[in-house]
Amino acid sequence: MAQYDKSDIERRMAGAVESLKGDFSGLRTGRANVSLLDPVVAEVYGSMMPINQVATVSAPEPRMLSVQVWDKSNVSAVEKGIAKANLGLNPMTDGQTIRLPMPDLNEERRRELAKLAGQYAEKAKIAIRNVRRDGMESLKEDEKKKEISEDDRKRSEEEVQKLTDKYVAEVDEVTDAKEKEIMTQ
Repeated sequence: MAQYDKSDIERRMAGAVESLKGDFSGLRTGRANVSLLDPVVAEVYGSMMPINQVATVSAPEPRMLSVQVWDKSNVSAVEKGIAKANLGLNPMTDGQTIRLPMPDLNEERRRELAKLAGQYAEKAKIAIRNVRRDGMESLKEDEKKKEISEDDRKRSEEEVQKLTDKYVAEVDEVTDAKEKEIMTQ
């Protein structure tokens, strides 16, 4: 049975791009985005829980996040979780609602965020190249086991390379868009 599976390779490469988009959603660009709080956890009911499981997060204004905590007893735990996340946000509590105004980004911080975006992109490209390497190795293995011919291997290697090029270009596209968003707020 051949090891090479084009759909698995494509799925793994697409996963690297999706992971990158997830990383980018956590980069604060001065505009309120509810996904900014996705990685934030709070200690409630004796365990660490994501904020979106104990509160409703919304963006009522372009530069303001609102966290509506469902249980009054959890408000201070959620506030602590936001502070611990080190997102540079200054929570203002009003009853069961925590407001998070988005501070302006200075030029230096924008450059740092753009650089971080580039690092995330490089990690995604490395992941894609690792998937490419795995695909190429399984093709050579299949040829060695006489499961495919040399021509089939070469044809499939071209396919793998085309997929690699496609997903690396997608990473570049997503990264360029994110860097523009960071630098033009």
